[in-house]
Amino acid sequence: MKLVVIHRAPGVGKLTTASALAALTGFRVFHNHLTFDLAKAIFDFPTPPFVRLSEAVRLATLEAAAREKVPGLIFTFGYAQPEDDAFVRPYHPLVTGHAMGIVAAPRQAWAAWVHCGSGFHPRHRRPRAMMHLKVNRTELTPVSFLVRSAYVFPDKTAVVHGSRRYTYRQLAERVNRLASALRKVGLQKHDRVAFLCPNIPPMLEAHYGVPAAGGILVAINTRLSSDEIGYILQHSGSKFLFVDAELEGLIKPLDLGATKVVRVDDTGAAGDPYEDFLAGGSPAPVESWLESEDETISINYTSGTTGRPKGVMYSHRGTWVNAIGEITETGISFDVKYLWTLPMFHCNGWCFTWGVTAVGGTHVCLRRVESGRIWEMIDREGITHYNGAPTVQIGVVNDPKAHKLDRPVTVTVAGAPPSPTLLGKLKELGFRPVHVYGLTETYGPHTVCAWHAEWDALPAEEQARLAARQGQGYALFDLARVVDENMDDVPRDGETLGEVVMAGNNVMKGYFEQPDATAEAFRGDWFHSGDIGVWHPDGYIELRDRKKDIIISGGENISTIEVEQCVARHPSVMECAVVAIPDDKWGERPKAFVTLKPGQSATERDIVEFCNQHIAHFKAPAAVEFGDLPKTSTGKVQKFVLRDREWKGKARRIN
Repeated sequence: MKLVVIHRAPGVGKLTTASALAALTGFRVFHNHLTFDLAKAIFDFPTPPFVRLSEAVRLATLEAAAREKVPGLIFTFGYAQPEDDAFVRPYHPLVTGHAMGIVAAPRQAWAAWVHCGSGFHPRHRRPRAMMHLKVNRTELTPVSFLVRSAYVFPDKTAVVHGSRRYTYRQLAERVNRLASALRKVGLQKHDRVAFLCPNIPPMLEAHYGVPAAGGILVAINTRLSSDEIGYILQHSGSKFLFVDAELEGLIKPLDLGATKVVRVDDTGAAGDPYEDFLAGGSPAPVESWLESEDETISINYTSGTTGRPKGVMYSHRGTWVNAIGEITETGISFDVKYLWTLPMFHCNGWCFTWGVTAVGGTHVCLRRVESGRIWEMIDREGITHYNGAPTVQIGVVNDPKAHKLDRPVTVTVAGAPPSPTLLGKLKELGFRPVHVYGLTETYGPHTVCAWHAEWDALPAEEQARLAARQGQGYALFDLARVVDENMDDVPRDGETLGEVVMAGNNVMKGYFEQPDATAEAFRGDWFHSGDIGVWHPDGYIELRDRKKDIIISGGENISTIEVEQCVARHPSVMECAVVAIPDDKWGERPKAFVTLKPGQSATERDIVEFCNQHIAHFKAPAAVEFGDLPKTSTGKVQKFVLRDREWKGKARRIN
């Protein structure tokens, strides 16, 4: 005869369920609570006899069942309490799911554990995504955002990818399977797991499944060369690599050693190696291994415009705080439909991978970033927010499909200082531009140019000029400073140049296995950005250049950004970059490299004369070259390539 153990204090409704099961299956039902008599009296089920068991007898019964391998089901009802964990642990894993369903797979193949109660004891009622150390302390981790949204909004659409749709319940199950499968194939705590994928569901799932399993995510830039990818895999010590089928050719030349590789076909169907990998895992959540919120959750490698990239370490705490910061500053909420134009490999998508989930929003994946496709998604999917560098925004505002929006769309701009012209054009089309600034070392954005209501009354050109500044630190972060070489604040006059330094909740833990580089970046207990800026009287900062991009001409400092912004205002110009070139008379002079809009034309003289009308003549380009600009894999213009070309053969790069 099969065995059912009724565990703890059951309610009448749950007891009747067990009674019905007993009647249908012929199971013998054991329990130790008087309310079962009440259930039997109210509902006249033709059940086998019920036996009240003391705690000692119940334990002996379970031990006997385990010893004799009696087939059957072990049910629990009501609250699971701490002592229950010790009671069942020899036979079954710790219960970590939620009520009304199978919450843990059995340790033994001969038994099953089913929880049919109303929930856990109040101390353990919520799903165990966050480490509960004491009543007023929970270790922060962004993994908890998915647990909560799947619990509160199980049927809400979480992910859109073409014709595919995943609800939050389905997303959580896929993430659980990924975490479970990783542990099944040998993942140990803090093992690095690399993903080389575009903005597709598996890449999003990795941001939850890898840390849930106890691993550290290494999201690799998809635009890197094989050599660069190989260096990241080797330097990070990644033991697992998930690679998109279209990018598989990048890893074929590499000696991956013992690294386990899983191909991602992005089909969402059986036969896709990634989907088959998920199928090997359990939809139930794994037990958390997180002990401290300061543990590393991901390593993001800098774009590496010069030399080998450095691995920037993010913590569970830092990503949680930054995600909330993005929610606060960009205004995303429950109804957000976020379009993934920003690469998820770039600062973990500025932590929007976690922030959108935190509010129960919808992630709309985009495998390739094409301006026409962005317009299609805005119109078809009702996109409310997207992010990207000025290069992306330039393509959007100049696309043939561009049109005046019938509702506002918030677009967060970062990666390089946007020109006032670009910001003005975005506003004309109905976008709400939010200009933010940061680096990989600050989890993405650190400052925001928060809008002032009084600016609404200013001329459009002045509004755009003010909005092009980098602003000040997010509400959750420390205020940024501009300092001189002695770490003293520069005057807030909008003129004196200094280095931008930051500190606070969203500064990286450090560079992975590079303590000297970390110490250099953190000298004076501030993170040194390497960016040159000014401090305005209203407290906002404004970038003027990277340290190496200031042009000194005839004793006068020229900001290349100022010249670039002027050139960008020319109606025929799509984008430009300005660097210093040697000059026998003045020492250095600016040279502009210009990409024209399709179908437009302009001469060097046209550009120079236009600049002479808007900025001081000594700041106008001495030369103009037309063509495509060299860029990094993240879309940043590689000024060093242009500078190297112009200074070739020179012993020094200053004149």
